[in-house]
Amino acid sequence: MGRKSVAVLDVRSSEVTVLVGERGVNHTFVLKANRTETYFGYENGAFYDTAQLGDAIMRALAAVERICGERIKTLFVGVPGEFTQVIPKEHEVSFPKRRRIGDREIGLLYESGREELKGYRFMRASSMIFITADNRRVVDPTGLVSASLSGVLSYFYCSDYFAQTMGEIFKGTGISLRYLPSGYAQATYLIPSETRDETALFLDAGYLSSTVCIMLGGGVCAQKTFWAGKGQIAVRLMKRFALPYDGAVALLDKANLFRRGGAPDSEFLYQGIAYEIPFDAFVEEVRAGLDDICEQVSVFLEECAGKELDNKPLYVTGEGICDIRGALEHVSKRLNRVCEQVAPDLPYYNKPSVSSRIALADTAYEDNRKRGLLYRILNGFGG
Repeated sequence: MGRKSVAVLDVRSSEVTVLVGERGVNHTFVLKANRTETYFGYENGAFYDTAQLGDAIMRALAAVERICGERIKTLFVGVPGEFTQVIPKEHEVSFPKRRRIGDREIGLLYESGREELKGYRFMRASSMIFITADNRRVVDPTGLVSASLSGVLSYFYCSDYFAQTMGEIFKGTGISLRYLPSGYAQATYLIPSETRDETALFLDAGYLSSTVCIMLGGGVCAQKTFWAGKGQIAVRLMKRFALPYDGAVALLDKANLFRRGGAPDSEFLYQGIAYEIPFDAFVEEVRAGLDDICEQVSVFLEECAGKELDNKPLYVTGEGICDIRGALEHVSKRLNRVCEQVAPDLPYYNKPSVSSRIALADTAYEDNRKRGLLYRILNGFGG
């Protein structure tokens, strides 16, 4: 694979995607090949069927390698929130005398503050803010002269279970795996840095699993993953209207919460069978499923009280909410907070449902480009 290209595995809660791409002009990203395969998903920190997961990944990998005409040697694997732990902490390092801050000093700060976490492996560290000896608070201290450097840092860990599962899947392939926290990659890619410097709320609403986090600068100060999304709303429809699950998903794709109540019932045809769907009952179930997501986000925000979140918008991406017409407006009303949809600013890929794969590719490209002393220090796990 070309030196300018990166290969990424995006693990979502209902599908996996392997893609190869490279950075284009004006910070765009050009995809050379990508393939998505569905699988059963995960719950409570474990995959439902690891054999089926492995088959899906290998099919996607083989298809992408066939299109590119070359073997993938290094694969960046996106770790979902379900398998990620984020540990925020304050840490300081002192120097024998005043010195100019560079990659070595920043790397020393990160490395000396890093701790082992039982059941998890270190992925990377990032900073919310740096502070010099004379109390200068900066996003990037490079070039400043100081006798010490402290920071409010975020340490990201991948569960041993996830890493071991991926290790078994790729055993014997000769592919080197490097791990990236998916939620962090999306938030830093989709939300402008000037917005994150003032604190930003981000929700990746997925198919079965969703993750909400608070961004500050280049770090995450709090994160929560919960089992709720588009798939659970489909289950509600399946039970309420006696539909097969795939039929419930197809029905949900037709939802439009902008329509006024009292609309006439409609006939829904699926695989040659007609179902009478009462409109008001249909909308009621969709809204109830969205309320489950809102409840989880509300609990998270209550737990994070005091983090200056008042009047902050909630940036939303993923397939769990944005694919349902009127859902974002309903969530906004329930949370009493402005909700803004975010997606990649790329032609043909400007959809929330593909945010994670594009964000991971962008982060992987930056990691490859900057892979020097600082990255060798930080990325001890997976690379």
